[in-house]
Amino acid sequence: PVAVPPSSSPPQPPASPQPPASPTASSSRPPGGSKRQIRYLENLLRVYMGEIRRLQERELDLAELDSEDSTYLQESRLKRKMMRIFERLCQLKQCSSLTGRVIEQRIQYRGTRYPEVNRRIERFINRPEAFPDYTDILKVIQKASTRHSLGLAQRQMESMAQDAFREVGNRLQERRHLDLIYNFGSHLTDQYRPGTDPALVDPELAKRLRKNRTVALTRLDDVISHYAQLQDESEEEERGR
Repeated sequence: PVAVPPSSSPPQPPASPQPPASPTASSSRPPGGSKRQIRYLENLLRVYMGEIRRLQERELDLAELDSEDSTYLQESRLKRKMMRIFERLCQLKQCSSLTGRVIEQRIQYRGTRYPEVNRRIERFINRPEAFPDYTDILKVIQKASTRHSLGLAQRQMESMAQDAFREVGNRLQERRHLDLIYNFGSHLTDQYRPGTDPALVDPELAKRLRKNRTVALTRLDDVISHYAQLQDESEEEERGR
């Protein structure tokens, strides 16, 4: 557990409300949480935010990196607590918990000429924490073909899965990358501006970054080829039985 400084101790939770005296009193009470509950949670958010700022300003000791209670882990636990508090506040206030983050934006997929396949892939990739691999995409296409009687050949589905995996993987990666840029860091980097990117004034660094990107794309193709080969071997084994 994270120790909270005495000067910013969490406010005490409000007492549990008494049950309504009658159905009439219950029906007249506005939905959502009481003002006292909402005020308590808002104060708690401020306390945790102050503690996170304090942790971010601490010097990180290398010996801390292997600790289960390192500064980074303490900060991560507090942020998760803040997310739960925020979601509870949204419930009490009866408002949406969407924050406008890039990661919450829906990805549309129109990569094939089959609307039934596109819809199923789109629904699949927009699930929370989704980052499908080639096999996942292939199974989605196979189910769509069976469910909607599309009559797609196996090779055709494999080719569609490879193309979809590349496109979906790139778009999910780009979305997470943008979300990381907008949300990662601490208040100590609030003054950062894109124009201060060292790669803009260091040709050697820019060259190395471009090389790393090429390596990443090559490895992505290797992954696709690996899963495609596994799929072929699996089919050959089934035919040999």
